[in-house]
Amino acid sequence: MAARLRPADPDDVAAALARRAAGELTPPDLRLLTKHYLALLEARAPGRSVEVRVPPYAAVQVIAGVRHTRGTPPAVVELDAATWLALATGELTWAEADAAGRVRASGERADLTAHLPL
Repeated sequence: MAARLRPADPDDVAAALARRAAGELTPPDLRLLTKHYLALLEARAPGRSVEVRVPPYAAVQVIAGVRHTRGTPPAVVELDAATWLALATGELTWAEADAAGRVRASGERADLTAHLPL
């Protein structure tokens, strides 16, 4: 079983967010923020019925419901890191991201509106 993600150090998150706001986001910052917000989602919406994938950085299983143990879970959300950060920070709503085709979601519980922003 893969190790659970952990939220990043608050000072590291603040520094990475400041660089992002200044348009100076580095690849390590993008990785740190992506994993940080996935870890927050995992902590705030525990469960295993939806897999949220942000390739190539990480994937987490969240939201209570039907649990899967093999293969593709009953609900999958896949998106790029920039979209994930915009959703997690409230810069973009789920409806906007979905309408723009920035989110690929399938399954009953694949709408993360109730869990965003973080």
